[in-house]
Amino acid sequence: MQLRNWLRRTVLASALLAAAGAAAPVIAQPAEKPLRLVINVGLQVLDPIVGTSFVTRNFAYMVFDTLVAMDSKGDIKPQMLEGWQVSDDGLTYTFTLRPGLEWHDGKPVTAEDCVASIKRWGGRDSTGRRLMAATKELRAEGENRFVLQLARPFGGVIDALAKPSVHVPFMMPARIAGSTPPTEAVKEIVGSGPFLFVKDEWVPGEKAIFRRNPRYQPRSEPADGLAGGKVVHIERAEFVNINDPATRAAALQNGEVDYLEYAPLDFLPVLSRDRKLTIAKPGGIAQIMGGLALNHAQPPFNNLKVRQALQMALDQSETVAVHGLPDGMFMPICQSMTMCGTRYSSEAGSEGLRQPSIERAKQMLKESGYRNERVVLLHPADSALINPMAMVVADRMKQIGLNVDQQTLDWATAAQRWLSREPVEKGGWSAVPVVYTGFDLSDPLSNLGIGYNCTGTAPWLYCDEQLTPLLQQFEAEADLGKRRQIMAEINRHALANVNFPLTGQFSSPAVWRSELQGVIDFGFPVLWNIRRAAR
Repeated sequence: MQLRNWLRRTVLASALLAAAGAAAPVIAQPAEKPLRLVINVGLQVLDPIVGTSFVTRNFAYMVFDTLVAMDSKGDIKPQMLEGWQVSDDGLTYTFTLRPGLEWHDGKPVTAEDCVASIKRWGGRDSTGRRLMAATKELRAEGENRFVLQLARPFGGVIDALAKPSVHVPFMMPARIAGSTPPTEAVKEIVGSGPFLFVKDEWVPGEKAIFRRNPRYQPRSEPADGLAGGKVVHIERAEFVNINDPATRAAALQNGEVDYLEYAPLDFLPVLSRDRKLTIAKPGGIAQIMGGLALNHAQPPFNNLKVRQALQMALDQSETVAVHGLPDGMFMPICQSMTMCGTRYSSEAGSEGLRQPSIERAKQMLKESGYRNERVVLLHPADSALINPMAMVVADRMKQIGLNVDQQTLDWATAAQRWLSREPVEKGGWSAVPVVYTGFDLSDPLSNLGIGYNCTGTAPWLYCDEQLTPLLQQFEAEADLGKRRQIMAEINRHALANVNFPLTGQFSSPAVWRSELQGVIDFGFPVLWNIRRAAR
């Protein structure tokens, strides 16, 4: 059931009730209108360690909680933790849980739960894998304390545990985290977060329902970014999916929904003029970077020269302009793998990419030895962010002479196809346009186009052997200035190897009804701290 059908039935029911007049029975109204968030794509995967999409991450922040969290300034603060201590040699971290933490099944959160959760996350996430590889021992010491002992220096232990986006190290009970491989979805959703998931009412891909967790004990500090007290003022929240941008905009303006994760960019001028609405102002780390995931394991993109030809063809001024954004909401060009305006931003190695050229790309493709292999481009048409970019990418591919098989499908299907290792003749893929935020890309260890280098775990299987020692140097280094120098070399290698060709950096703001007070404008939606203004 799409939300537009629900809206149509709601309007029809109201009309029938009005027509019935005084004869209509008195119907008890709910005590409070639920807060309805329109998500960018439908929620299909509930496990944040398995799932790679933003909607799974957003779901997980409702239900689960983290040991530490990033505030609006980018500083890391305790969340489930009361605090931590670091030994003088920097190799031993002792963590203490704050009192009163409970799972949704009523059982207390223990150190064993945290150890099992970190280990499971460490088997899946690129940063987590590196942290676990550098760890000598991770053990519980009693109910509320656990110890991480490093075998070698690792400069970003706390940063790793505070990773804000895919894959976030959310905590789960040990009986679940310890018995479920990181590549297999958990069968139970038991968190300790501020909302309870109403699984019986979940319609995959269409809607998800949450209730306030009455037993949750928030921190005493004010909410700030993902940190501070997660105080919930609403009794019920709903994630709903509306594919059509015009219907999304109309539903928000009419008050049928309260919050859009991303404003439909074509309707942004109209929404900006509506006094009943508030437009977010994302920048820097909260902006979006488009890119093209290429299958490095199969022809034709296992050929570096073919990848370089495609990279030369991609004109960011086109792939961003297609969104119709006003000035100030996009970067004219950005060739930083960690995004421009972030802590480790560097465009080293981009000198030859500042002036893309179709003619030059044609010549490069001709010289590459390309044999007219079929290029299966997965085109998620239901994503308002990816769909326009995909059309431009397909056109540029065809212009330089690639044999493009453009397959239009929804994002949920594309995300499953993306994991396939089969050749294109058996349902495999060659290229997938995707978008990430600075939360996903700003740290090279967790960056999906860098951090999975030669691990065999990223869907696109890129591998540059010269990049591996640079990532190891970055991992061990704690000094910010030296890390930035290393990042410049990492960027140079990643661009030269065409790990993940970039299609442009831009803002895609959220928008919500102005009656919502306390909205945390952090770059992706969190629903604690929100209350409705009195009418």
